[in-house]
Amino acid sequence: MTINCCVIDDEPLALDLLVSYVKKTSFLNLVGQFSNAVEATDLISSEKVDLLFLDIQMPEINGIEFSRMVKKSCKIIFTTAFSSYALDGYKVNALDYLLKPISYSDFLQSAQRALEWHEHLQSPAVHVAGPEYIFVKSEYKLVQIELKRILYIEGLKDYIKFYLEGEAFPILSLMSMKSVEDLLPEKDFVRVHRSYIVRGDKIKVIERNRIVFGKVYIPISDSYKDAFQSFINKIAIFSV
Repeated sequence: MTINCCVIDDEPLALDLLVSYVKKTSFLNLVGQFSNAVEATDLISSEKVDLLFLDIQMPEINGIEFSRMVKKSCKIIFTTAFSSYALDGYKVNALDYLLKPISYSDFLQSAQRALEWHEHLQSPAVHVAGPEYIFVKSEYKLVQIELKRILYIEGLKDYIKFYLEGEAFPILSLMSMKSVEDLLPEKDFVRVHRSYIVRGDKIKVIERNRIVFGKVYIPISDSYKDAFQSFINKIAIFSV
């Protein structure tokens, strides 16, 4: 799988370095290189660019401003010497953030993250394997998850975390909350918040509109409160 990318940086040495990194990375295809964002405008709007390595501190149009002009399907990796810009980068949904001077190992790690995202767009991240378990993509592997072991699921921007009973660390997968919600059986799982889905039979304590999992408190938002109450009522009636 190949990702079409473009590099924009007003520093000649930095531009040359990033271009050299792109050229020696097998899954990246360089479709353009520019010393300022204005020059790149026509290419970005006319060509299929999947990934943009974008400097932040540039004349005329800085990287933050330019990123807001780029179509959402084009992912952005910011490159800059100023760490104070990190937060601004994530406010415009940057895929990653690289601090200069950039090593090839750091560059490759960010590029691989972009590849994972691109692969996610081409094929589903979740595979239904049976009524009792699913397979999810995690770190270039398919990992089997038993549905009965899921405590709760947390959504973080473009990623999902599966928290499992008996596991110290969650399983991370690049996917949306909506996609996983559609695949989970409604009788077992309920969405309680924009960022959380819980398994009903794992709920032991509900306190002040929060579900308690040990030291973790899952909020029940107003928009999901009625659906959650209905779910709980069904469990209570069934249990009786």
